[in-house]
Amino acid sequence: MKIAFAILLVVTLVVSTLVDSTNAGSDFCDSKCNVRCSKAGYQDRCLKYCGICCEACQCVPSGTYGNKDECPCYRDKKNSKGKPKCP
Repeated sequence: MKIAFAILLVVTLVVSTLVDSTNAGSDFCDSKCNVRCSKAGYQDRCLKYCGICCEACQCVPSGTYGNKDECPCYRDKKNSKGKPKCP
């Protein structure tokens, strides 16, 4: 019983470490996407898709519109209809 508890404790620590490191990257994305979407008409939608793209590409173009050449991954992501996915 003590061994099972020790294993559970170790697994919990490993998982919590992984979650913490994932959240560290999202602070970067949150701040960049807040700037990117500051003038968007549908801010909630813009923030959602910007966050998805940022997590995948680890970059967000500067400014509120355009400049997508700064981040080719962000620029090249397409939705199911073939249109740009990232705002």
